[in-house]
Amino acid sequence: MVEARTIDGMRQLKEREGQDGIESNKYLYEALEQNKHEGVMLAVRARTFSLAIISVFLIYRIPNWSVLYYQALIVGFLLIGWAQVKMGRVERSRVELFLIFLDLLLMTIVLVVPNPWDPRPWSVAMQFKSGNFPYFYILLAGAALAYSWRTLLPVAAFTTALWLAAYFWAIYQPSDIADLSEKVKLALAGYPNVLEIVDPNYIPLEPRIQEVLIFCIVAGLLGLNSWRSRRLLVRQADVARERANLSRHFPPNIVDNLAESDQPLGAVRAQSVAVLFADIVGFTKMAEAETPERIVEVLRQFHSRMEACVFDNHGTLDKFLGDGLMATFGTPETTEADAENALRCAAAMHQEMKSWNELRVKGGAAPIRLSVGIHYGTAVLGDIGSERRLEYAVLGDVVNVASRLEALTRELNAKVVVSGDLIEAAGGAVIARELQYTENGSQSIRGRGETVKTWINPMVSVPA
Repeated sequence: MVEARTIDGMRQLKEREGQDGIESNKYLYEALEQNKHEGVMLAVRARTFSLAIISVFLIYRIPNWSVLYYQALIVGFLLIGWAQVKMGRVERSRVELFLIFLDLLLMTIVLVVPNPWDPRPWSVAMQFKSGNFPYFYILLAGAALAYSWRTLLPVAAFTTALWLAAYFWAIYQPSDIADLSEKVKLALAGYPNVLEIVDPNYIPLEPRIQEVLIFCIVAGLLGLNSWRSRRLLVRQADVARERANLSRHFPPNIVDNLAESDQPLGAVRAQSVAVLFADIVGFTKMAEAETPERIVEVLRQFHSRMEACVFDNHGTLDKFLGDGLMATFGTPETTEADAENALRCAAAMHQEMKSWNELRVKGGAAPIRLSVGIHYGTAVLGDIGSERRLEYAVLGDVVNVASRLEALTRELNAKVVVSGDLIEAAGGAVIARELQYTENGSQSIRGRGETVKTWINPMVSVPA
């Protein structure tokens, strides 16, 4: 039975809980974890490169000892950045939020507090309203690159709180150029609007509110885009996982058709299918002479080669059966070539076994004999199981007969035993002659009252 979900489950992705359901998919979580680390590393490296350039420029711009104030702040930005690399992870992290807060606090200090080692007269008000707020957008861009959409909300909140707190702190700070304000007031008497702009010791509140308001809007838009991208990533990961599950059972072309279909895979129905069973003859005896590791390796190679033959002939891999497998032709949708595809798959399997056995003999290993049984008839298809675990099942007499025909290969010394119904559905005597099948009369099937007309592809040589 093919373990697969319905196509409706693929198209109608379930709503996620917690952090978009990341915990339920460890592979997605690991991908996001790696993406988060790479994003933080990229942001910190860009920051380091930028700060190095700024550091050199400041030495040129301020060729005196007061430049050490800004150099010290640059070191602080570097330390915070590399701490974020160490602490960054997919889940919410208080330490990470604290580091972001320190980042924004340090930026606020740089933009608001005048250089205490600068001998030139200056004021906090002049420093505050000198148009440096856009530097916060650099940190916002870095956060958008390195963090999830949830983290952009605290960035906006921290920036708003710090900038407004800095405003109220700045308006109460004494000024080294207080007398200049009096001179400006006298010169601009009668022009109050102009005075608010040019007074070196006055900080208007409205522009500050406008600055943080626009900053929050931009942060919100970036957060919305990040949320949308993350949601799309989760959906794509789910679809990829569903397609990967289907690809274990169906050939690529059928997987594509199923992914595009609006019809549920698991709708219970009856339809004509060809069922193929393949098995390694004498596997138990062979296993006794090999180590468990070697046996597993042989089975992996066997399954891989047989799976390719099934898919190359438009079949569906129903399941592996230890040293064998069951495949169907005509699922999930029937075609006129299903019976012929099953016959050609059996031929391809034996051709593949011939090539593999040649390699095994060269390597000193014994050749492996493959037996195949195929029947064509009506089967019941649909999902069975519980709500917690569903399996796509192919049920009916056609399955039992195909299994019994495979077992008959030992008695009839044949590579393949197929039913007359299959030969008739595949094109009759024409296809039988092409693929070297001979009629073998009716055979009794264990557990079945009626006999089955059989055709065989005889064994040319039986490996010792």
